[in-house]
Amino acid sequence: MTVIDEPRIPGPGATAPGPPAKDRDRPLPLSLVRRGVGALWLPLAVYAVTAVLQLIILSWMIPAGGPSVRERLLTWDAHWYVDVAGHGYPDGFTYTPEGDLTGNTLAFFPLYPGLIRVVHYLTGTSYSSSGIIAGHLATAAALCVLYVFVTRLYDKRVALAMTVLVGGAQPMGVVFSMAYSETLFLALAVGTLLAAHRKAWVAAGVLACLTSLTRPAGIAVIAALGVAALMEMWKHRRVMLEPIVACVIACLGTPLYLLWVGERVGETDAWFTIQDAGWGTKWDNGDAIWHFLTDTLRNGDQWVAVSTAVLIIAAVIGSIVALNRHIWPPLAVYGLSILVMTLCQSNYYHSKMRLMLPTLLFFIPLAVVLGRSKTRTAGLVLGGMCLFGMWYGAYMLTTWHYGI
Repeated sequence: MTVIDEPRIPGPGATAPGPPAKDRDRPLPLSLVRRGVGALWLPLAVYAVTAVLQLIILSWMIPAGGPSVRERLLTWDAHWYVDVAGHGYPDGFTYTPEGDLTGNTLAFFPLYPGLIRVVHYLTGTSYSSSGIIAGHLATAAALCVLYVFVTRLYDKRVALAMTVLVGGAQPMGVVFSMAYSETLFLALAVGTLLAAHRKAWVAAGVLACLTSLTRPAGIAVIAALGVAALMEMWKHRRVMLEPIVACVIACLGTPLYLLWVGERVGETDAWFTIQDAGWGTKWDNGDAIWHFLTDTLRNGDQWVAVSTAVLIIAAVIGSIVALNRHIWPPLAVYGLSILVMTLCQSNYYHSKMRLMLPTLLFFIPLAVVLGRSKTRTAGLVLGGMCLFGMWYGAYMLTTWHYGI
């Protein structure tokens, strides 16, 4: 006869059995939040300090009676993103009063304007204010993800140095306080690299797809994810489904948007036509930047041109040094791809440093050195670099008369 155990009923004064140990030890959602904030307080502090200091320097640089800080943060490309968020995309090409083709908002990828709309819906603020808020939220997220990622690759000191370099010391870091898409791009790009390093392949594919819907440079993230997938399959000496699925997902974003623009306008290559007409951006194998560098280094007499040339050369040298340090290959491919795409396209030279903001590669050797240095030495170097980078960005917004 089979005996079936009856559930035991605790007698008077007995204590009822609690949940299994694994359930008792599982952190509550609030505990998870506290742990997350505790682990990320350093990058959040870096974000807060650099954001406030940048606004102070920008405010100091604006002449009396000039545009407000808010107006400065909404200039140039920020206007285009806010316009897409508030009014959507046009139905076709745009022409000047003389009948010449010109650029329009179809050149700007949709994810960042979509984030502005979400912020507008949640906060009720104007689209302009929502654009600035969205930029700051994305910057905070980017620095937090960067800190976690670099900690995995190196250690917390190097991660902190890297966070300060990227968030505060870049000469065009003022963009991190503006309604620009570089902030969201950086957050998603580093998130992709982090997910790939943790072997979270589907998450990496989704993040890479979103990155490619933020800026055309998303191809660099797709390339990096492809290298990570190949490395994983080579390690196990077999074809693996999840890395391949991740790469397929990653490749969907940009083509879908370009096809949508072509369908909307009625020409397959409409996005490229608009980009060329409005900003003169096209692949030229580096011919434009080569002529800029050689002419500027021999005959340049403008501060912005000369400083841009010097900073570009420094970025290239820093990237070469980083490649010689045998860094994680997907990160090397990502940074090198951003650098090559920036330097091998014909567009305004004074936008190059802004386009190179998400590169990361050229800061790695310096971050490693500072992470291994004495705290006082590292603090002095990082503080000086941050002051220069913030002043430079403020100068480009308040004194320089052309787009960044």
